[in-house]
Amino acid sequence: MGHIPLLDEFALIAGLAVLVMVLLARLKLPTVTGLLLAGALVGPYGLGLVRSVSTINLLAEVGVVMLLFTIGLEFSLERMRHIMRQVALGGVVQVGLTVLCTALIAAAFGVPVRRGVFYGFLFALSSTAIVLRALSDRRELDAPQGRFIVGTLIFQDLCVIPMVLIVPLLAANSDLSRLTTELSWALGKALAIGVVLFAVARFAAPQLLHWVTQSGSREIFLLAVLALCTGTAWLTSLLGLSLALGAFLGGMVVADTDYGHRALGDMLPLRDTFVSIFFVSLGMLFDVRVVFDMPVLVLSILVGLIVIKGFLATLAAVVMRFPARVAWLAGVGLAQFGEFGFVLGKLGVDHGVASAEDMAPLLTAGIASMFLTPVLVRVAPHVSAGERLLAPLERLIGVRGIDGLDSQGRQLSGHVVIVGFGVAGRLIGRALTDSEIAFVVLELNADTVRNARAAGEQVYYADATSEEALGHARLSAARALVLVISDAQAVQRVVDTAKRVAPHVPILVRAHYLADKPELVKIGADDVVAEEVEGAVEVLARLMRWLDIPRNRIQARVREARETTQTSERAPTLPRNSMSPQGPLADLKIDSLAI
Repeated sequence: MGHIPLLDEFALIAGLAVLVMVLLARLKLPTVTGLLLAGALVGPYGLGLVRSVSTINLLAEVGVVMLLFTIGLEFSLERMRHIMRQVALGGVVQVGLTVLCTALIAAAFGVPVRRGVFYGFLFALSSTAIVLRALSDRRELDAPQGRFIVGTLIFQDLCVIPMVLIVPLLAANSDLSRLTTELSWALGKALAIGVVLFAVARFAAPQLLHWVTQSGSREIFLLAVLALCTGTAWLTSLLGLSLALGAFLGGMVVADTDYGHRALGDMLPLRDTFVSIFFVSLGMLFDVRVVFDMPVLVLSILVGLIVIKGFLATLAAVVMRFPARVAWLAGVGLAQFGEFGFVLGKLGVDHGVASAEDMAPLLTAGIASMFLTPVLVRVAPHVSAGERLLAPLERLIGVRGIDGLDSQGRQLSGHVVIVGFGVAGRLIGRALTDSEIAFVVLELNADTVRNARAAGEQVYYADATSEEALGHARLSAARALVLVISDAQAVQRVVDTAKRVAPHVPILVRAHYLADKPELVKIGADDVVAEEVEGAVEVLARLMRWLDIPRNRIQARVREARETTQTSERAPTLPRNSMSPQGPLADLKIDSLAI
């Protein structure tokens, strides 16, 4: 067998990427940073070890298509309806403010208005691939900041459609009178695609996948999913829209069927492979010579992307009435250049809106911002300075809905404060209601708060990491604080804040992993329930019941499992509270494991 083209370069890229990522992993840095750095090293502006850059970029585009398709698989039409508020309002504020501020800053330096607007388009877009990968690694996609970031990213991707149409019209010799006609035509195409996709999602796709699954072949199912992915991307590209947007819409179509989870599981290995190539290809675009030739300009653009764009995204989150901590994390998450910025940049150069020399420092700074994003996203939860700076603006806009408790809860005492009102929070609230014990819930999901308040629940929109919010909830007069939220960093901060506000109030925490317990206990949690342990215990007990094992032996195994892990029982183990001679949770009757 002869030489296979690109095989040596792929082997080189893969080997160097593994080496760099292993080294960075020892430094506890994200893997995405390693892929970008590997691309910079092997690329034409680094060691020059890879020659077929255009082919690598082609495979990278396939990676973006697959990434957006799998994102669509996680965002069905029903889920999109729930985050539409963030998509519409938050996205408009973030994109609009960024384009406006960029154009004004460019005009102050003598840049023509049309080119300033073009630069605004480039600055407004963020990196869907890098940010979603970072949020997924941190399990924050469903956290408040994750929902806002995802909604804004989706809006940005939708904005690419009119931006692609507007960029040619920004050329000096273009006819701006065509703008209205072109945009109206684009809007009509988008509306038509939406109608067609809704019909396909409801009728054609479920039946097609049902026929495919009847074959009993995993390979045929995977090919069918790939056909839907590439087919929708191809059809939207024929209409002048982006491949990535078509892939995203195709994923949403499959997500609304009964086969969405299976499709996601089958596509993940392929997606991870091609997305890794995408990150490497981005790193190849980094030209270190531009940094040496124009260091001040590159650094200024980089600071603008991270600081100014991050602040504008933070401001958009505050306008959406998110608390300071969520707004701060959202701003950091959106403060970088976007993949579609490279597409728009090339389009602008082709139509003479900007020259290649003008674009070089901007693209170099943009790639540098992508290098930094995974690190910044990881560090941001540990930095509280941004939240403190936002506190005055937060109070001015009136973000915290917990303030409304003051008028009716000044005499509230002996209650339980619950942080989080998901499945666990609702179960706890129902049990406390049945036991005639008062409780107050602090929650950061605005939709959850609105629905719970409509049902008469004492649920308030508030950030429990704030001393002010815990004060409004009268934590100092409470019998217990229960934390059932998914954000691990937020849990630690709530515990730390609660110990300062009310050191005598016992704290019960739900954690995802048993490994989190020592740190939580160290900073002040009185008891920690690890989901992985309790889930394993429940599975163990049910399996042994199915096998008709005697009840006493099941109890012994369950007790042994808990003693060898978190040494907790279903009965309360929190310390007694001086406010109640019977203890803080004496009235809570918690059933033992049903065995």
